[in-house]
Amino acid sequence: MNDTYKTIAFPSDEILFKEKNSKFFGYAFPVTTEEEIKNHLENLRKQHHGAVHFCYAFQIGTTKIQFRANDDGEPSNSAGAPIYGQIQSFGLTNVLVVIVRFFGGIKLGVGGLISAYRTAAQMALEAAEIVEKTIDIHYIVTFDYKNMNKVMRVIKEKNLEIVAQQMNESCQIEIATRQKNATMVLEIFEAMFEITITKL
Repeated sequence: MNDTYKTIAFPSDEILFKEKNSKFFGYAFPVTTEEEIKNHLENLRKQHHGAVHFCYAFQIGTTKIQFRANDDGEPSNSAGAPIYGQIQSFGLTNVLVVIVRFFGGIKLGVGGLISAYRTAAQMALEAAEIVEKTIDIHYIVTFDYKNMNKVMRVIKEKNLEIVAQQMNESCQIEIATRQKNATMVLEIFEAMFEITITKL
């Protein structure tokens, strides 16, 4: 079972691609929510006052994929689709690519636009650091304080990540594990006395 995905580590440096006096500024951002996407677009609109088009595409999710391609006033499928095509050809998810265009007075035609947006998107992604991450499953483990050592031993042995913890009379620990190990981890804790585990 493949439980890894590729994304970018940080926002890329701004790139500039020029075609017949038109300027295309390219950006790539790591994102996981539509809220983040909205914020990045708003910031770019503030940054580039004179720009005519803010074309973008994004893909978020690992098991359930969500994506969109937006032409922002350019001819249909001449901007968003070639940008999204680059996200796919790099094999990425949880990523937003925005190309900001300043019109230079010469029309590029649909073919010229497709080529320009594709090139700018490719340059933006090449400027980003691509990383591989694991698809993680999160569980909440609940237990009495007296069972702390038993729980901690499993967490250490199985190399589980502690995401959050709450230690009182009754303790709760949120753990994360790679998808391919999730069933095994669930079964270990389910077999333990006085300990409950629930999937988030």
